[in-house]
Amino acid sequence: MPAEEIFYLPLSELAKRIEAKKLSPVELTQIYLDRSAKFGPRFNAYARLTPEIALEQAKAAEREIQHGHYRGPLHGIPYAAKDLLAVKDIPTTWGAKPYANQTFHYDATVIEHLNRVGAILIGKAAMIELAGGMGYRFASASLQGSAKNPWDTKCWTCGSSSGSAAIVAAGLAAFAIGSETWGSIICPSAFCGVSGLRPTYGRVSRYGAMALAPSMDKLGPLARSAEDCARIFASIAGHDPKDRSTLPIDKAAFTYSPSMELKARPLRVGWLTNAWKQLDSGVAKAILAAEKVVRKHFASTKAAVLPEGPFEDAGNIIVAAESAASFRTLIRSGRVSELTDPLGQIAGYVNEQYSAADYLRALSVREILQKQMEALFDSFDVLVAAAQPVPATSLETNLETDLAFPDPLGGIGNLCGLPALSVPCGFTEKNLPVGLQFVGRAGDDFAVIKAARTFQLHTDWHRKHPRVA
Repeated sequence: MPAEEIFYLPLSELAKRIEAKKLSPVELTQIYLDRSAKFGPRFNAYARLTPEIALEQAKAAEREIQHGHYRGPLHGIPYAAKDLLAVKDIPTTWGAKPYANQTFHYDATVIEHLNRVGAILIGKAAMIELAGGMGYRFASASLQGSAKNPWDTKCWTCGSSSGSAAIVAAGLAAFAIGSETWGSIICPSAFCGVSGLRPTYGRVSRYGAMALAPSMDKLGPLARSAEDCARIFASIAGHDPKDRSTLPIDKAAFTYSPSMELKARPLRVGWLTNAWKQLDSGVAKAILAAEKVVRKHFASTKAAVLPEGPFEDAGNIIVAAESAASFRTLIRSGRVSELTDPLGQIAGYVNEQYSAADYLRALSVREILQKQMEALFDSFDVLVAAAQPVPATSLETNLETDLAFPDPLGGIGNLCGLPALSVPCGFTEKNLPVGLQFVGRAGDDFAVIKAARTFQLHTDWHRKHPRVA
């Protein structure tokens, strides 16, 4: 049995060993599959494992590498994909009973990109039903049941990318792909103590991914570190003719190497003073210590303030109206009643009541906000705040009543399509992770990666992991 530490090695170390032929992709894939089969059910982390695909891809990767054809840092690396991404002829359930037997006869563009660089798909990650598109009150709103946090299985993993975060935190795969419409990469990363990147809207194709709110949906990686996220992002970013919302070729593509950071401009950092009304005491202590690290290594750090306005309301209207359109057939057929969560069974009908005038007013508010944020980023390259004001909550928490707090940064970040990266920055007294998020101007994903990586060069929180075995 391999030492548990191998399951928590960063991509760079795994890649180094694979390229040097000191680590076999087949052996690595098999031990991840074995670990996932053993521990995945403990956390309700997977919708399903894909051992046939994984071993076929691993054998192909091993043959290529043995013959000198090394494709790069993801070649031979096992990963999991959130179950809203189409994988040819494999059930893609969207986490919801009405789609339990749904299959597609093609791969999502993100899956195609990862196939091209030689990454190995070992499974589909469990998720909240319809990525929360119909609303939900409880962590149990999933075909797989409540995703359990590897740091404390009485706690939730947060957000619709619930299984993706559990998989990475428990060392069941080297990385996972998640999605975010409002918080579903940033929050699970914070609750589970992993690094998660929400890219700029339009840099990663959503072709073959379930649509929730098409003007806000984004796909991104959850991994061991900011550097790992950067390498994965470089493999999945790019213009896609099959997704008209992707940015032009010159603005969508992303390349990365750590040496780029040495040549980059110094970052102007803004420490946000109004991102949250109140922080949990354990979170506040960790964030205070993280602020000292940030101010020490970014000497120009100054206080920054988010613009105030009905931005969360506008975001909620846009998500509600677009999700009602995305799931119109489900709602009108009455099969929405098959969803697990009681709120999900009825919220679609409520969402349909928003008028075109409501939606257009929300879009007008969004345009005002985008201009205000562009002006704020004239003074700062990166904004920093706690990723969440509380640590992981219990599995029984009523999310509608007991976890309802203003989230202006989540609303603003997603309305404006801003990149963000959450990284671990400490623990509460109950040993639950705390996350720190870096947010940048739309298109400047490199700035948030550089800022987060600088933080991780001077801390070791991202190297901590729960004891799973």
